[in-house]
Amino acid sequence: MHRTQRRWQIRQPSVIPGFGLALGVTLSWLTLIVLIPLAGLVARASGIGFSSFLALAADPRVIAALKVSFGTAFVAALVNVVFGVILAWVLVRYRFWGRRIIDAMVDLPFALPTAVAGIALTAIYAPNGWIGSILEPLGLKIAFTPAGIVVALVFVGLPFVVRTVQPIMEEIDREVEEAAATLGATRFQTISRVLLPGLAPAVLTGFSLAFARGVGEYGSVIFIAGNKPYVSEIAPLLIVIRLEEFNYAGATAIAVIMLIISFAMLLVINSIQAWSRRRYGYGA
Repeated sequence: MHRTQRRWQIRQPSVIPGFGLALGVTLSWLTLIVLIPLAGLVARASGIGFSSFLALAADPRVIAALKVSFGTAFVAALVNVVFGVILAWVLVRYRFWGRRIIDAMVDLPFALPTAVAGIALTAIYAPNGWIGSILEPLGLKIAFTPAGIVVALVFVGLPFVVRTVQPIMEEIDREVEEAAATLGATRFQTISRVLLPGLAPAVLTGFSLAFARGVGEYGSVIFIAGNKPYVSEIAPLLIVIRLEEFNYAGATAIAVIMLIISFAMLLVINSIQAWSRRRYGYGA
């Protein structure tokens, strides 16, 4: 009798019905929106020919643009991880006047058009801008350099880190910190050995989201980058240039290369994230 009852409990339907229908709609929508366009891109690239594809990929200008795009996106994501975690910590752990205003300002890059952000950052960091005029006598130039690209990508990528880490921080009980202090741990040991390990998966998720956004960012970058070939020209802009030249093969090759590199890097990041979840038990 106990075995029969146990078998019935296993076979009973879910509390939320419609799994088959929901899964079918999800897979159909994902195929229509993501897989079919990517498959078309790969199919178009395969028609170029492998030797022609390698020749287009080996173009020094293409390689330089890819280095600028992925390099600046990586640096900006690292900066966002550091300051995004600090900002999330302040918003979660402290209560002060203007906290809600700062919390709302974090989401501003989501709502602000990227072109507007690019124009504003260019006006501020240009040699005659508010900040640029101060940095120019010191020999520091931000606008129209790769450093300006990093600034723009930090602006658009910061909310991804803050909004990913903030909910996890809210779940961490203060008693954990108090217990660590009671056992003789210093503040640095409490942060590095008690708090950060539990935040590692969320931090990696925020990093990957900020990095992915930075790689494909266009509107906020083209104004402040200067768009100098081999110096501050990003890969998305080079794709647009190739399309304007009616060089569809070159544009497709660059797009496929970005797709391959982005997929590989995100796969590595997700593997590290999965390992950290198993290691520290987060999300299990």
